[in-house]
Amino acid sequence: MLLLIRMLVLLFLIVGVTLLGIVYCLLTLWSKNRVHYLGRVFAQVAPVFGLSVEGRVAESAKNIPQAVYVANHQNNYDLFTLAAVVPKGVVTVGKTSLRWIPFFGALYWASGNILINRENRKQAIATIDQVVFSMKKTGLSIWMFPEGTRSRGRGWLPFKRGAFYAAVQAGVPIVPVVCSSTHGQVSLNRLNNGKVLVEMLPPIDTVGLQETDVVALIKQCEQQMHETQQRLDQELARHGQLDSPLGKS
Repeated sequence: MLLLIRMLVLLFLIVGVTLLGIVYCLLTLWSKNRVHYLGRVFAQVAPVFGLSVEGRVAESAKNIPQAVYVANHQNNYDLFTLAAVVPKGVVTVGKTSLRWIPFFGALYWASGNILINRENRKQAIATIDQVVFSMKKTGLSIWMFPEGTRSRGRGWLPFKRGAFYAAVQAGVPIVPVVCSSTHGQVSLNRLNNGKVLVEMLPPIDTVGLQETDVVALIKQCEQQMHETQQRLDQELARHGQLDSPLGKS
């Protein structure tokens, strides 16, 4: 019964939020904060899944003029958990296939996010160059998932270079964002699915770095993000909030 109620509520929310969101975006094309405000709305949906989300932002990560935000990508629930810390003045970079998702695809496009073809490596590289040009022109930050796709319980996937290349070329810091393990945590037929922690770490400076430094930059970021997720998972486990052992990666 709970599963049916949740599915009906989610269907209503998806249609309602999408339609109202598209109207909002079309009326605020001048705004750099469309993704931020939509993120605040999506963050309010987490309790529908029985999730309690706590967002944490390092003091040094607050009020950064411009950055490249990189977050781990686990599953579809990321839309409702990571949204807790999405800052102002940011757009995300996603796959072109997102535009074909019913309802959400139209909203994703209308909110000013950037779509790239990751299947074509040359085109993806050219698009990253365009992203860097756009960042310099507009002052917008970008949010990327360096794993490239959802891990779906496979553990951390190797980081791709695009986000780090963009940060180095634009001369802006990398800001890691880490969500505690959520794989296997949510059962739509269970009232309480526990707590999720989302933490925005201190920025990693890229001033003076060159393309040849990108590999080392990736390794540094990966290590910090892996260690942070382990720490968040351990914190939840100590407080009995990480219900499923499948949540471990």
